Amino acid sequence: MGISSLFRQSGGVHAPHRKHTAECETIVMPAPKTIVLPMVQHLGAPCLPLVKVGDTVEVGQMVADSAAPVCAPIHSGVSGTVTAMKDILLPGGRTCQALVIESDGEGRVHESVRPPEVNTFSDFIAAVRKCGLVGLGGAGFPMHIKLNPPDRNSIDTIIINAAECEPYITTDYRECMENSWDIISGVQTVMEFLDVKRVIIAVENNKPAAINELSRIAKRVSTHERRVSVKSLPARYPQGAEKVLIQACTGRQVPVGKLPGDVGCIVMNVTSVSVLSRYLKTGMPLVQRRLTVDGSAIGKPVNLRVVIGTPVQDVLDFVGVDKPIRKLLMGGPMMGIALMDTTWPISKQNNALLALAQEDAVRPDATTCIRCGRCVDACPMHLLPTSITKAYKAGDAEELKRLNLMKCMECGSCSFSCPAYRPILQTIRMAKSLVRSSK
Repeated sequence: MGISSLFRQSGGVHAPHRKHTAECETIVMPAPKTIVLPMVQHLGAPCLPLVKVGDTVEVGQMVADSAAPVCAPIHSGVSGTVTAMKDILLPGGRTCQALVIESDGEGRVHESVRPPEVNTFSDFIAAVRKCGLVGLGGAGFPMHIKLNPPDRNSIDTIIINAAECEPYITTDYRECMENSWDIISGVQTVMEFLDVKRVIIAVENNKPAAINELSRIAKRVSTHERRVSVKSLPARYPQGAEKVLIQACTGRQVPVGKLPGDVGCIVMNVTSVSVLSRYLKTGMPLVQRRLTVDGSAIGKPVNLRVVIGTPVQDVLDFVGVDKPIRKLLMGGPMMGIALMDTTWPISKQNNALLALAQEDAVRPDATTCIRCGRCVDACPMHLLPTSITKAYKAGDAEELKRLNLMKCMECGSCSFSCPAYRPILQTIRMAKSLVRSSK
């Protein structure tokens, strides 16, 4: 009996896959005339500009950084001139500074772009940081922090997350199909410098072509001392969530308030490990990323490779919109964030644009909770959404803490499963704000 049989995922939902772009090879979108680089493109401290208005910059040049430990530097994806430093409103409601760079169309590469010399673990971590790499599955956590855990000797398993359980999005799947050798090369590098003997590449079973391709290569590079394997997982949302993935692959449960490293694991997104491999070979930092553009308002859904900082409107103009957009999401329908306008730029952690027409964007009005318990059954973190809602309405921060509110990973399974169309996820997000403000 395999691990997946012993530790079947509890909670979650069977969300429709809608992977319309699975077989769409990545198209390279030309660099835009202007890019906008927010100083917040990762979890942690904001970056500070290293250039000023009027300066000339080139492709791959570091234009923003911070001395804060949890931070990832930002690089320019075009050559041109810095024309402005302005405040912009983030999709979550915060404001931050952003660099505006006007492209000269020449695409000159900066002299600093060259393969880093990596001989020691310290060299490796420094290179990961210099790349500006963050979790490209959407979390945006600086990768040099993740790959340098406090107790490195306790890590025995690295899990490469290629589950991609969110509907519509196929960026990681295309990475598996188009750059499989980069993935395996990155895996081998991480194994070597972290001295880890086991890597599991986790893929949902609705992606058989990716499973076959990665299994073929993994078998060629695996040795008795260092084993790389591909694990097929049930296609059930949110299979790709970090804690869910760890239990599905290893049987280990991450306790409340703990991190994957506390159970001997590191989880990396599959595109992140592939980008790291290319950076070590070429020295080109993270200045582009793949983006799935889909939704009922899009005539021909595609996967694009875009320069980070490209305005959303430029992407929509390039792809073409067939119907009026009623709702525009940065990300997928389960965890994506609605955009207020199309001036917001593509950032490092954005992996999809979902443009929905009227017929798909309007959710029925919420009705009274019928106490069916489906939201409880759907929660992969075993929380009680109904009790959390009641405590939030009463303004009871202590009760919210007792209910382990902060354990919620905001996957949206509760809202998806609710027959009364209650805004459960939105209520939980507001409840988290209440708890934070009460401290």
